[in-house]
Amino acid sequence: MNHNIYIYILIMALTTYLIRVLPLTLIRKEIKNKTIRAFLYYVPYVTLSVMTFPAILTATESIYSAAAALAVGILSAWFGRSLFQVSILSCLTVFIVEMIIL
Repeated sequence: MNHNIYIYILIMALTTYLIRVLPLTLIRKEIKNKTIRAFLYYVPYVTLSVMTFPAILTATESIYSAAAALAVGILSAWFGRSLFQVSILSCLTVFIVEMIIL
């Protein structure tokens, strides 16, 4: 089988281009539906969460340190810590838990 890689790249480029251009060309008016506006508002947050969550659970040596860091991160974010503080607290949690486990 002889596959041409350039055809694959062209199809991927067209697909990506269409996904980005079609909403701009088809939707010209302001979106007034509250449900659709709420959905579009939360899309970036959901996308970031979906990409980050598996990395959190697989980036450490053990699942216990990952779960502890996730819990500390969620709690510290819930109580209003900054992103930098949340990340530092989570990293320290992973370090401490892995030092205890290993």
